[in-house]
Amino acid sequence: MKTTSIFSQVLCHLIAMTLTLRQGVHPLPVPTDIPICTASETAQYSLTFTGKWTQAAFPKQYPVYRPPAQWSNLIGVTHSSDYHMWQRNDFASNGVREFAEKGEAWTVMKEVEAAGERIQSVYGILSAPAAVGGTGQMNTQFEVFARHSYLSFIVRIVPSPDWFVGVDSVDLCDGDHWKDNVSLHLYPYDAGTDSGFTFSSPNFETMPQDRITQITASFPSHPANSFYYPRLKHLPPIAKVTLTKIKKTNQIISLLLEPTQSNQLPTGNEIEDTLINTPLDCEASVWSPWGLCKGKCGESGVQHRTRYILMHPANNGAVCPPLEEERKCFPDNCL
Repeated sequence: MKTTSIFSQVLCHLIAMTLTLRQGVHPLPVPTDIPICTASETAQYSLTFTGKWTQAAFPKQYPVYRPPAQWSNLIGVTHSSDYHMWQRNDFASNGVREFAEKGEAWTVMKEVEAAGERIQSVYGILSAPAAVGGTGQMNTQFEVFARHSYLSFIVRIVPSPDWFVGVDSVDLCDGDHWKDNVSLHLYPYDAGTDSGFTFSSPNFETMPQDRITQITASFPSHPANSFYYPRLKHLPPIAKVTLTKIKKTNQIISLLLEPTQSNQLPTGNEIEDTLINTPLDCEASVWSPWGLCKGKCGESGVQHRTRYILMHPANNGAVCPPLEEERKCFPDNCL
């Protein structure tokens, strides 16, 4: 695909530039109020991103075609504590904006490059191919160093105005050793650059630009929003990420076996996969004006008004109300 080719060219360019940047740079001071990683060796991790974006969990306006629900490429970086790819309640950079709105990676890659010494080298860049379908999965591997023990990444929700999921500065180091497993639920974020309310909204630039905010069941508080579920206290997770430290045997790196009933051990940081059925209540339009009064002169008549269904119920949500109503009336202008 053309998009994959462009993405590969961007990554190759960034590799060359970051190798150049490593020469002649000086370390930046490390903040004293942040835990310092003292692990003596580097660590390799496998990253598994799994979509949980199902029609049962997110029935409202679920995109089934042109395009159907899916995930963009994953773009990430391992970094030191003084760098942020993106941050909640902060403004999205131009690179994050272009990626969240269009899935274009060039500018955000250039921003990573411009971070200079804060990015450890080519090993600090990670990517994974796009996942087909809302429950698609993507995998990649990466390396971390004691001075660059943080992981950040971003994945665009497709289709959407400027919505994404990701993690910001997850520390994989715990004092003098690396964490074995980290599992995180992921929830949707709004980049604050497009004002569309639905998955398929046309481009509508936010002026002035807003801050990155987490989308919840009640925020934005607008019935048209694709994630608006007023009956829920919290949205179910739309994706999850699992980070697994790769074991080294005689300096040969080997991936851990996939979890099965025979080899799966409780780690205290595992995420249970349960079937989620989010109730979606029926939504009806406002009533039309009352129609003409039908009846004989001098006698009471009947007039009607109607409304129509905006959203059909799902997963045992509230059923639709009556769509037609009548009342007694007396004909006007009776001759």
